Amino acid sequence: MILCTTRFAKIRPTARVGLGVACALTLSLCGPAAMAEQKTDFKLAWTIYAGWMPWGYIETSGIMDKWADKYGITVDIVQLNDYVESINQYTAGAFDGVTATNMDALSIPAGGGVDSTALIVGDYSNGNDAIIVKGDVGLADLAGKSVNLVELSVSHYLLARALEQVDLSEADLGAVINTSDADMIAAFQTDDVEVVVTWNPLVSTILEDPGATKVYDSSDIPGEIIDCLFVNTDTLADNPAFGKAVTGAWYETMALMASGTPEGDAALSEMAEASGTDLEGYKSQLAATAMFYTPKAAMEFTEGASLQTTMVSVANFLFDKGILGEGAPSPDYVGVAYPDGATTGDAGNVNLRYDTTYVAMAVDGTL
Repeated sequence: MILCTTRFAKIRPTARVGLGVACALTLSLCGPAAMAEQKTDFKLAWTIYAGWMPWGYIETSGIMDKWADKYGITVDIVQLNDYVESINQYTAGAFDGVTATNMDALSIPAGGGVDSTALIVGDYSNGNDAIIVKGDVGLADLAGKSVNLVELSVSHYLLARALEQVDLSEADLGAVINTSDADMIAAFQTDDVEVVVTWNPLVSTILEDPGATKVYDSSDIPGEIIDCLFVNTDTLADNPAFGKAVTGAWYETMALMASGTPEGDAALSEMAEASGTDLEGYKSQLAATAMFYTPKAAMEFTEGASLQTTMVSVANFLFDKGILGEGAPSPDYVGVAYPDGATTGDAGNVNLRYDTTYVAMAVDGTL
């Protein structure tokens, strides 16, 4: 398989990067995941990001094993160092599920024909992603200026949404300069760079510069950059025990994280260490991450009308950038299904689903 790598950082190695055109073309050459069937062994892939650190803890703490044993199955949760490659492997059938943003799940694998379901809607970015400028500059002043960001990423999406607020578009900018996240801090320190769009922990570091000002962040578009665990829809349909075990393990861990107990802090400390920071640093990242600590909160968000509006906006962005799927004729190319039975996009080509069946079981205590 040809790898399509767009970024690599210490604390957030390649997490939550939009897959570029090259990746879309690469995955079009990969066959869809193998036909699902009843089985007992499952694999999930995850990569480092504040909202996904619980997956590593679920594996190392034995919580996943406990829930898997309850249903007579095994679930291995595997950390990969490369976010893009994790989605590549999931799409090719090497994993039954993968951590991904709503944007990346819509473009790849859904755009590549692999039907996926958001089993766990875990959080949305609520300040982790930001537009930072030098000096006394507002959003409207970005016209004519060059902006440094990781192209075709959630940073690019954030910029597009910000420009809409002041009746500007990317065409009104001086240029969009593709910049590796590894180079972003150094780039901002040069005289040539006036505007960057990036994510935490880079945001926090850049804002330590007295000349840096945050003019927009993901809290201005709450609920749009969503972090989920997507699983193969056919696999989930044929193996409900898989859905129950994974959902149960997740919400047991969410309750522990939110407990405020010494045991909860010990779990958070383990997650912090695994992500390359300390407890205080990890809690600061969580503060900019709207975690759904209870299944009820996740269900209310997933069943809310705003999710459909968000997914239409995301589809428009992906189509505009040419990464909704090879040969996509319109932003409606991929259908997205929701818990109430509604569909956005092509109802005849539904390859992305938001389903609250299992989270509802967690709410009812029937897992």
